[in-house]
Amino acid sequence: MNDRYDAGYGSDQYELVGYDEYGQPVYRQIPAQQQQQQTYDPYAGQGQGQGQVYGYDPYAGGGGQQAAPSYDTGQQAPVHDTGRQPPTPAYDPYGTGGHAAYDPYGQAATSGRQPRVAEQTAHIPQQAGPADHAAGPRQDDGERDYHTGQFAFVEQPDGDSEDVIDWLNFTENRTERREEAKRRARSRMIALVVVLALVAVGGVGYLWYAGKIPGLSSTAAKTGTTTPAAAQKRDVVVVHLHNTGGGGTSTVLLVDNTTTKQGSTVLLPNSLALTDDDGTTTTLAKSVDGDGSSGTRDQLDTVLGTSIEGTWRLDTPYLQNLVDLVGNIDIDTNADVPDPDAKKKGEEPLVNKGKDQTLGGKAAVAYATYRASGEAQNAQLERFGQVMQGVLRKLPSDASTATTTVQTLAQILDPSLTDRDLGTFLAKLADLAKDGDYKTALLPVQNDGTLSAETSSSVVKDVLGGTAKSPSAGSAVRVSVQNATGVKDDTEKARVVLVNGGYTFLEGGTASGTRATSEVLYSDAADKENATEVAKTLGLGTGAVRKGTVGSGADVSVVLGQDYKPSSS
Repeated sequence: MNDRYDAGYGSDQYELVGYDEYGQPVYRQIPAQQQQQQTYDPYAGQGQGQGQVYGYDPYAGGGGQQAAPSYDTGQQAPVHDTGRQPPTPAYDPYGTGGHAAYDPYGQAATSGRQPRVAEQTAHIPQQAGPADHAAGPRQDDGERDYHTGQFAFVEQPDGDSEDVIDWLNFTENRTERREEAKRRARSRMIALVVVLALVAVGGVGYLWYAGKIPGLSSTAAKTGTTTPAAAQKRDVVVVHLHNTGGGGTSTVLLVDNTTTKQGSTVLLPNSLALTDDDGTTTTLAKSVDGDGSSGTRDQLDTVLGTSIEGTWRLDTPYLQNLVDLVGNIDIDTNADVPDPDAKKKGEEPLVNKGKDQTLGGKAAVAYATYRASGEAQNAQLERFGQVMQGVLRKLPSDASTATTTVQTLAQILDPSLTDRDLGTFLAKLADLAKDGDYKTALLPVQNDGTLSAETSSSVVKDVLGGTAKSPSAGSAVRVSVQNATGVKDDTEKARVVLVNGGYTFLEGGTASGTRATSEVLYSDAADKENATEVAKTLGLGTGAVRKGTVGSGADVSVVLGQDYKPSSS
């Protein structure tokens, strides 16, 4: 419907055609020819022969297209002007022709049938536009275009969906477990590598500290090359073993090098030449028997250039008790030792030769004092050194416990060494012996009882840190001994007797044949008295002494005959 607007001025009239973008009404002027038809009454022609219809009636007969009445429903939403459309001819189904349809805009309707055009709907702002499919042509049922939005789909349950989900969960969990297992394996491998590295570093460090890796500084420290031998700190104790049953003595030095952490036992042969307080030459064995512990200790300090802190006199009964207290010892024996209490020969030996032999107190004493027929005194001395090292390995490393062991022996010690000092000293050596930082060395002595330059560098200097100062060769009577008895061991027995008597022994060899009587010869009248003393020492009568030819370098020469009896010397 056209909303006419009378402005009140003149005869111009306006109609509302819509609203602009700001919501203001838009009017236009109605042409003059259209104003003449504004008085048209839509209901006036109802009584006439031709009925009046509203709007376009495609089935209306005769007349042309009639104008549709407009109703005023009040204020309408703004309508956009779609522009003036071409006139549409009236539809005449009977072909009779007709008059032109009413054109509200004053345009004459053209005669004849016109094609039908799609209706256009004005778009009113702030309202939803027409549906897209409404403007399209209507199709038959057989050709109707259906859209998915026109249907409601019902989801059909799939029986395999849960199985698929379970399989995905299983696969995911299995993958996670594999990854977790790989992570744990990597962690364990890293931990194992770290542990092995620490063990390797610790092992190398221990070997380095123990001095068991050649060429490293720790080895040099163990051997004392980093610190001069004379500057190293040592604790030294001399031990005298007195054989109360068979007689004789054996002497060793126990050395604790606190600088290099090395323990040692130095074996001192009885033939070692010493100097008495009055300047006369004597031997170690004679000094121990005659001068006692204090005199012998001072003489050893003079000869070896060391400082001995104390003397430990160890009689064989105390050695037996000591071995029993520590619970027997394990050593490698080098000889079968018979039982000294055996009543018949050929009985089972008390000590068997072999490795890792366990010895009790009695067996240890028998082995430490054993000297086979024809053996040098050094062989027996070495066995005593084995027993002492075996005892140290079994002694407690705790100072107080070791002191209690020493006190349990109930022996009377030398005033220079108390039971507490001895216990502490032995505990330190026991710790070194258990760790393998312990060795035994024999002091090399020449035939005349003196020390050579080689001895000074190998044992005296390196182990004891001293300087050898043996008495001069002229201070002792040099005795050359030739064996003509036919018994090879007689030479060694004579040597021991002479060395213990304070003489310098010179090896004269073995005669080509035997002699019935012995001879003691001297070439200088001043040596006649010395020759007489040598004869007495060997158990020979003074009738064997006479002037004769003496071997080179000797003061007195002795030829042993079959009348020589070693037991009587």
